Amino acid sequence: MRNIFLFIRRYFHFLLFLVLQILSLTFLFRYNRFHEAVFQDVAGEITGKLNSRYSSVEEYFSLKKTNQELAKQNTELIRQLKLNFEGPDSTGKVIKDTVVIDSVKTPRRYDYYDAKVISDNVSSAGNIIMIHRGTAQGVEEGMGVIGPSGVVGTVVNAGRNYSDVMSVLHKFHKISSMLKKTGETGMVRWDGVDPQYITLEGIPKSAPITKGDSVVTSYVAGAFPPGIMVGTIHDIVENKASNFYTLRLKTATNFFNLHYVMLIKDFERAERKQLADSTRKKVPDE
Repeated sequence: MRNIFLFIRRYFHFLLFLVLQILSLTFLFRYNRFHEAVFQDVAGEITGKLNSRYSSVEEYFSLKKTNQELAKQNTELIRQLKLNFEGPDSTGKVIKDTVVIDSVKTPRRYDYYDAKVISDNVSSAGNIIMIHRGTAQGVEEGMGVIGPSGVVGTVVNAGRNYSDVMSVLHKFHKISSMLKKTGETGMVRWDGVDPQYITLEGIPKSAPITKGDSVVTSYVAGAFPPGIMVGTIHDIVENKASNFYTLRLKTATNFFNLHYVMLIKDFERAERKQLADSTRKKVPDE
């Protein structure tokens, strides 16, 4: 308290000047319409700039929440795509215990779960991505994983709350893909050199190919629905000793900037696996 009184005593004349100046300006702006209008215009402009700066700062600190909301919205939109619903190829009546559209009653083939990327690696030959979603949230090994732009990889290990995804940029990852324009299929893998490019092999030379053509997942891609972007043709390597092209693709997914992904649940995967296991028992390999 003593310091406050000492401060007022020392700067009394200056403080008195400020008080009188504020009073005079108040009378000037309040009882003179011209000066009042000018003051309101200037004050409004200053306030607008301050609010704009504050809004920009607030938006910056809320980016994390915004990204999470966008990821959930994208997941919900993808879940409604027609390709996720597929009825059996039969004219008979089939009763199927699964999720359906209320009106059309078509069995759901695929469902999607969003997940946050915890760690991502592009510098080794065996790149693994960790995501913050596990068995407690519906994750199963073998699920396909996609990003906002295309294929990311496949779940290889699922913990309770976290899971590991074998990236497309893994030396052992392979995925059946096709030319979007004509439908010829081949196998995509990574050569371990440049994280921005992957290789598509097995496309016959009879197929019309141009740089920039899109390559998508095929109808036998396993963990992925058909039509998911894999990449675009960047280079065409023609081997005269072979009847097939080797195509260098620019990856659809930017693995250097991957924050959110979606996991694909295939409701018919367990049935296919059970059938394949049963067939192997009945028809053993020679």
